[in-house]
Amino acid sequence: MRAARAVGSFFTALRSGGWTHHNGHHTVLVPESVPPVPPKIGLALGGGFARGIAHVGVLEVLEQSGIPIHCITGVSAGSIAAAAYASGATPEEIARAGCAMRFGDVARWTLCRTGFVVSERMARFLVRLLKCCRFEEMRTPLGVLATDLASGRPVAFHGAGDVVLPIRASCSYPGLFQPVRYEEGLLVDGAMSMEIPAALARQLGATRVISVHLPTPARERAPGNVFEVVNRCFQILQTRTEDAWRRDSDLVISPDVSDIDWNGFGCGPRMIEAGRVAALAALPQIQSWFPTPVRAVMPARELA
Repeated sequence: MRAARAVGSFFTALRSGGWTHHNGHHTVLVPESVPPVPPKIGLALGGGFARGIAHVGVLEVLEQSGIPIHCITGVSAGSIAAAAYASGATPEEIARAGCAMRFGDVARWTLCRTGFVVSERMARFLVRLLKCCRFEEMRTPLGVLATDLASGRPVAFHGAGDVVLPIRASCSYPGLFQPVRYEEGLLVDGAMSMEIPAALARQLGATRVISVHLPTPARERAPGNVFEVVNRCFQILQTRTEDAWRRDSDLVISPDVSDIDWNGFGCGPRMIEAGRVAALAALPQIQSWFPTPVRAVMPARELA
């Protein structure tokens, strides 16, 4: 019986990752405690055109609090913020570019059957903002989501290749921007197929996904022109598909920017502050994911 118990203890220790300890004349198998594994944080940034400036406030809080970002993904305006941060641009640099940005910096009005705006100017804006322009050169793994106009399915870009065309495609809001040609097809705004690319963050290896959702402005009046009609239709559509990206999210941060219009670039500082406030409120939950406390880059009093 004693021998049987010894054999049973041996195999139990093997299954639990035990280690051998010599105690006098006897060998005792002591279970080894496996250290907890820190999470791999994925940050998924949603769209919102000018409201995308709010992403900067979230990035500031996470960086200052020492929260490591394993990967970052984005659609539409979120793809610009995600690519800038992944390339090595600081939140302060992204904030300056975002607050100074105007519609004419990234778009030019034209007359075409597929859209009223072309986005070639966005390429020049991105080259100035990004520290590098290829996926394989990014300091943080980056994912950008666009939508195939023919199939309606999401098209994910990551790993290698140029980032400028995918970002232009992800920002090509249908009915306003002309679609971007890619290979044999046409690409439009990534938010048309998935409002927030949380699933893409998991594909890039994230074990915990933080999604940043920018609420759309509340509409108390009827749309006044064709662009407002199209915009409102897409808002309604996105609310019907919201469950999909929420299922892939461990936490959703929603900066309060619902009273700011799609082209409200002049409200940049207020949107950044909204991002900070929302991220600070979520910070205790994020910190609870780590087995040991993360070290803040700046004193907590400077985060307020």
